[in-house]
Amino acid sequence: MTTTRPQAVPTKLLDNERVVTTRWDFAPGAETGWHRHGHDYVVLPVTDGALKLEEPGGTERVVPLVKDVPYYRGEGVEHNVINPTDHHVAFIEVEIK
Repeated sequence: MTTTRPQAVPTKLLDNERVVTTRWDFAPGAETGWHRHGHDYVVLPVTDGALKLEEPGGTERVVPLVKDVPYYRGEGVEHNVINPTDHHVAFIEVEIK
């Protein structure tokens, strides 16, 4: 599905045989686009805010993004991540190979 939302900006920080580390920056309304995670991963929020998750089957939910409070997700998660706030949000994602 194509949208008119701005795209979130990924900046790869580290990629080696064990992990891929990417900083994601979201302008208000920006999205990642639909994707499926091929690895377990940890998200380390850089800012406070919220993320809107569009999930398979049409499910949508908004979850808090709390600066310095990491969370873990398992391989296979599929979604589109959107910044529903009126301010910039960012997180660092560490994928475990």
